[in-house]
Amino acid sequence: MTPILDPRNGDIEDDSASTKRRSLLSLMGSLLAEISLPKLAIVWMLLIGFPGLLLGAAPLLASIWIASVVSKVANVLTEILPALLLLPLVAIGWFAGRPLLRLAESSFWSLNALAVQPVYTALREGLRHLAERPLAAWTNDDRRALVRACIAAMSGFAMCGLGIGVVVLVWPASRWVGSLADLAAPFRLVPVVVANSVVIISGYFAVAALIWGIADATMAQPRNLRAYAALSGHDRTWRIAHLSDIHTVGERYGFRIESGRSGPRGNERLRQALVRLQEIHAAHPLDVILLTGDLTDAGRSAEWAEFFAAFAAYPQLAELVVALPGNHDVNVVDRASPARMDLPTSPAKRLRQIRTISALGMLQGARLHVMDRRDGRIGDTLADALQPYAVDMAAFADNGSARLRRSLAGLWAAIFPLVLPPDTDDGLGIIVLNSNAETHFSFTNALGLVSAEQARACKIATDQYPRACWIVALHHHVVEYPQEAKELSERIGTALVNGSWFIRRLLHLGARAVIMHGHRHVDWIGECGGLQIVSAPSPVMGATGYPEPYFYVHTFAIGADARLRLLQPERINLCGQQIANDSCSSAPG
Repeated sequence: MTPILDPRNGDIEDDSASTKRRSLLSLMGSLLAEISLPKLAIVWMLLIGFPGLLLGAAPLLASIWIASVVSKVANVLTEILPALLLLPLVAIGWFAGRPLLRLAESSFWSLNALAVQPVYTALREGLRHLAERPLAAWTNDDRRALVRACIAAMSGFAMCGLGIGVVVLVWPASRWVGSLADLAAPFRLVPVVVANSVVIISGYFAVAALIWGIADATMAQPRNLRAYAALSGHDRTWRIAHLSDIHTVGERYGFRIESGRSGPRGNERLRQALVRLQEIHAAHPLDVILLTGDLTDAGRSAEWAEFFAAFAAYPQLAELVVALPGNHDVNVVDRASPARMDLPTSPAKRLRQIRTISALGMLQGARLHVMDRRDGRIGDTLADALQPYAVDMAAFADNGSARLRRSLAGLWAAIFPLVLPPDTDDGLGIIVLNSNAETHFSFTNALGLVSAEQARACKIATDQYPRACWIVALHHHVVEYPQEAKELSERIGTALVNGSWFIRRLLHLGARAVIMHGHRHVDWIGECGGLQIVSAPSPVMGATGYPEPYFYVHTFAIGADARLRLLQPERINLCGQQIANDSCSSAPG
């Protein structure tokens, strides 16, 4: 008897968090209806409210402290006792003030990354989305670049005007100098502190948006790659299979979060990709298999288990893997509900990070190195760097204690970037970045950010091998592609919020570097400011309009001119069928 409902085909429950089966408006409605208001209030206070109050109070507290120090210094000339009291006062201000300033700085940049940059980016990409579609018929690459530059400048000036308007509106309620009498009635300072916070953030918003707009407008705009390089007789070459967003699930017929019933079920496409990679490697050996994030669909233990089970049958391929974390590996709070959030005190986020760190250690711990920031060089292997934390990591995974969560807090940031050094001084190295922003909502899991600390570490690594060429690998795309997007949601909330800044930090490498990423599930090869950029399609998820999943094998060449050149890639097609127990064979396109 034919079943009325075939469970392998899924149902509406599988579509609950799918952006391909539900609109963003529908998902936002679910978020508003289902979100936990008490938890939202706690998260808001810990992440925004308290840091904002601290930022607004900092000028008042600093002025009180400075006034006290100045007063004691003035009395030094006439009294001995105040002079003796001055030293402990200065010591208290020094030791208590430094943590306060560090906390204020951290809060300032957190607010910047979560609010200021995304607003500017959303306006810029929204205007581009509206402008590029009607102009597509007559706009060539040069004109498209001009349109993009003008819109970036317009967005910067618009955001600057908005920020200045808020400053002018709130300024009368602000106050920047305090006295000891204010500390006797601290609650009366709350309106002043809030006003100060708004003025500081809005003022920075105005200045930063203007700088970003001008910088984006004056820098080289991204363009499609016009031609691939040709191979010369004395070039050294590297073959790199570039896969991304394989979204391993933990069930035989499991559906992916983003696709719901529209996507593939189970992990058959991953197994097909591994079969093709094995055939390719046997015929023409690969040097690296680069996996640029979203190795799992939600970072769950069962998904990591399935990921390693798939590679267990191909040990030769596993030895070639260079992998990095994607937003689905660390930022998805709940597969089924975008309204779920993590409290900053919850062990869940740290646990997903620990799982990912452990998985990366298993895959590439003996081959990739961490950066030694103290000595300014490439340091120990990842395996050696993780060894002192092994006991705490295992214990935290077992009990999730608050003490261990605090002791492991810095590990995630400390291990990135990872570096696969070149085998010779003039060879090819790989820098692996973590581009995932710190988020606490499933709905905002896709935000990307490359920290200034990682960018500085990249510079240290490349300076250590000044004659080498580099692949800079990360999950998020650094620029929005100069192509018409079907939906505005494809352009907003997915690229690096500081992507143009990061591009500028890499421009000194010029033709010695190629950026490789995933995240968008589509392939694009282009350049920006002389840096070539390669986006990987997903061999599992596919993309709308591309029923047959595929991936690429890229060949890179370095010649006597020490330039990293990209040759014509090989397209490897997989079957487009979605039943988990289906199979097919395919050949390179």
